[in-house]
Amino acid sequence: MNSGESQRIGNGHGGKVIGGVRKKSGHAHRKSLNDSLEGEVKAFLIDEGQLHTYDDLTKVNPVTPTTVLKCLQARYRAKVFYTHAGCTLVALNPFQPVPDLYSLDVMKEYHCAPQPQESKPHIFIVAEEAYRNVQGQVEPVNQSLVVSGESGAGKTWTSRCLMKYYATVAACSSLLKSQDTVERIEKRVLDSNPIMEAFGNACTLRNSNSSRFGKYIQLQLNRSQLLVGASVQTYLLEKTRVAGQPANERNFHIFYQMMTGGSDEQRREWKMSHDQRFDWLPNAEKTLEEDCFDETVEAMLHLGINAEKQGHIFRILAGLLQLGNVTFCSAMDESQPCDLEEKSKGISSDHCASLLCVPVEELQTCLRVRTLRAGKQSALFKPCSLADCSVRRDCLAKVIYAQLFEWLVTFINDSICADNSTWCNFIGLLDVYGFECFQFNNLEQLCINYANEKLQQHFVAHYLKAQQEEYVSEGLEWSFVKYQDNQGCLDLIEGIPTGVFSLLNEECLLNRASDAKQFRVRLEKELSDNGSMSWDKFSKQPHFTVAHYAGKVSYQIEGMMEKNKDPVPPELIYLLKKSENPLLHQLFADRDPVGQGTRGLKQVVTVVSKFKNSLESLMKILHSTTPHYTRCIKPNTDCRPLTFKKEEVIMQLEACGIVETIHISAAGFPIRKYTVHPLKTKKSLFFFFVVMVLVRHARRKSKYRSCDCTDFVLVLQALMDALAEAELDDAEDLQEEAMPPELDPILRARGSVQLSSIQEPVMVRGWPMGLALASAPTITVSMTATGFQKMMSVMACLNGHCFRSGEYKVETNQFKQGVASIRAQPRGSTKLHYQRSPLLYADLHPDHKRDGVTGLNQILLEST
Repeated sequence: MNSGESQRIGNGHGGKVIGGVRKKSGHAHRKSLNDSLEGEVKAFLIDEGQLHTYDDLTKVNPVTPTTVLKCLQARYRAKVFYTHAGCTLVALNPFQPVPDLYSLDVMKEYHCAPQPQESKPHIFIVAEEAYRNVQGQVEPVNQSLVVSGESGAGKTWTSRCLMKYYATVAACSSLLKSQDTVERIEKRVLDSNPIMEAFGNACTLRNSNSSRFGKYIQLQLNRSQLLVGASVQTYLLEKTRVAGQPANERNFHIFYQMMTGGSDEQRREWKMSHDQRFDWLPNAEKTLEEDCFDETVEAMLHLGINAEKQGHIFRILAGLLQLGNVTFCSAMDESQPCDLEEKSKGISSDHCASLLCVPVEELQTCLRVRTLRAGKQSALFKPCSLADCSVRRDCLAKVIYAQLFEWLVTFINDSICADNSTWCNFIGLLDVYGFECFQFNNLEQLCINYANEKLQQHFVAHYLKAQQEEYVSEGLEWSFVKYQDNQGCLDLIEGIPTGVFSLLNEECLLNRASDAKQFRVRLEKELSDNGSMSWDKFSKQPHFTVAHYAGKVSYQIEGMMEKNKDPVPPELIYLLKKSENPLLHQLFADRDPVGQGTRGLKQVVTVVSKFKNSLESLMKILHSTTPHYTRCIKPNTDCRPLTFKKEEVIMQLEACGIVETIHISAAGFPIRKYTVHPLKTKKSLFFFFVVMVLVRHARRKSKYRSCDCTDFVLVLQALMDALAEAELDDAEDLQEEAMPPELDPILRARGSVQLSSIQEPVMVRGWPMGLALASAPTITVSMTATGFQKMMSVMACLNGHCFRSGEYKVETNQFKQGVASIRAQPRGSTKLHYQRSPLLYADLHPDHKRDGVTGLNQILLEST
């Protein structure tokens, strides 16, 4: 057994080391622990017929990678694809349609369930929990659903299901709008999906419908929690794919949809003969479920992209395919521009120019001749090398496709986004590209994996670290569960001034030819002391290897600087400005060609800088919302239905910290108690409702305009004092009542039961509180809360769910500071701790501690 296993199994409780020799007692103790653990694992796994019944992995005992893996495997064999894992939902990709799992009836079942958590694990539970948090005004009100996992794990499908769920449950009950309006909103929100997937997804080796861009969709809700619109924010489209596809992979779906779905008349318009083959359309013979041209066209129409605009779009796309067939050969005279190959002269270049509506002679010149400007008037013309001609051709295709995609996203937002005055809260769906590691990885994979590192840190800070800190703050006896800290990797990539991104930008700002070997030497010099980076000294290609949370990835340096600068020759922009295609002209009408050059250092805006800024903006949004995590797991790399490969699944479980999550949830206190009492006085109810009216009035005023709160913290104090007096009058009556009977042992063992009309304490899941209260009957909760804002948050939450019928009251425990509280002594010693969750305020950068350890793992090194 290696040291890592010893540390994990023994949890650091072995014997001491004296003079480099470990005491026999410690060794024997670790051996005893190991034998005991192995015995428990064998005892747990002996009844294999019951493993599939564990719908929450916190019930697994003992929690080890082996027991967790075996339970997931048993559930997958039983065709059960969702499993709770503490605060996370694990979703296994079935790689086959399961229509009954996402039907309208199933949506209604989860939406109407008094306690959705009591139902079978499902993505709809996560969706409903977030929705009820918004309804209950649980701070922070806005929610984010983070869907993560490897490429091919099912993130895009999961996001589709979430959008469909909200479009259904948040629109079907509208009483304020006509049914036609509701259906139009729902249809437009859902129709944005097939368009973005057609233009932004592609078939890769790992996934037939891989998202080649990231997106964060905000579903906008009004004050009645009804869906009124949506907006889409996109990140880092892999535009290089339009001009070059890795081996055995395909271009974006839309090109294949045109090939398979276009009518004969459309193909003539697009100059696509049935016998023509396109270099940028590999594997065209492979037919996929995603090749649905009619569905894309219909979605465009519903969003307001009429037939005329569609014609412009498809002509541009057809022109790009023809551009890919334009190839070059060296000229006989080196002083002359390269020649076009014979097959490119008469057909491809002419068709490309015709479809893009630009002069064919100017198109050919821009691809083969560089314009060097000396001053404002004079210009020099220099023939491009053979390699440069291909680069300029590819650059033209990439800039056109990227601008077209950006225009589509803007058009979609204009079509589905609600006016600011009509919505007040949102539920965000994050669907980003999964962690990637190919045979050859470059700047695109570095950015994609960097985004995944940021999301992993978000998860670690919001749960693995913060939940344990909450246990300690509550005075619980707690030994910290170790987890993987990726702060070192993030420092390596985004550190200033010597992170990979900073050094890459610095290299790009220097107006000189890129040198991959020189840059590799610079990286090794500056970052050799970072344990997350390494090099293969025997490799002939300049590269560097990063140890990510999900595994090591080797990145090729060749071409990385050019991709980061992403220059567009001014001649190409001037050419596109002349296009007679109205849409293509519109895309580049306001674009400054000179700004694309590298004459001045300040003019260079690099790819990694733009991506890093947009990602930081996304992380700010995520940190301001309540997060909900879904981990999509890919059971096998071949995408075969119901095939479970243990070695591949365990790597994903370990990479995303699932086992540690279960450890923390199982060892902590996922079950909280609420105490139910009937109302004893109507006078207190009257005062309470007055307080609620004032609270709502104050919140409304503070949101839209300034207000004088002094006269209000005074009126409220008087009302609270009167209410406290009324409650204290009834406290003796409550204390004199007999203690309620004990709960049934079976119910207690289950961990939670539905609240009912019985007047006795019952067990419900209490995190987050809003979800438990949302489905409860009218109740009174005995709670502890300090501070005005916390108290008001609790009351607003309770008011949303528990005081509509007016039959129950709120009881709180009195504290020395904050609002004067109502007090009626709760029966028994049980209290509900309601405090601001540390999940929002987790310290991402703790101070340095001993042994030089930095990052999130510092706190774990201290025993408690």
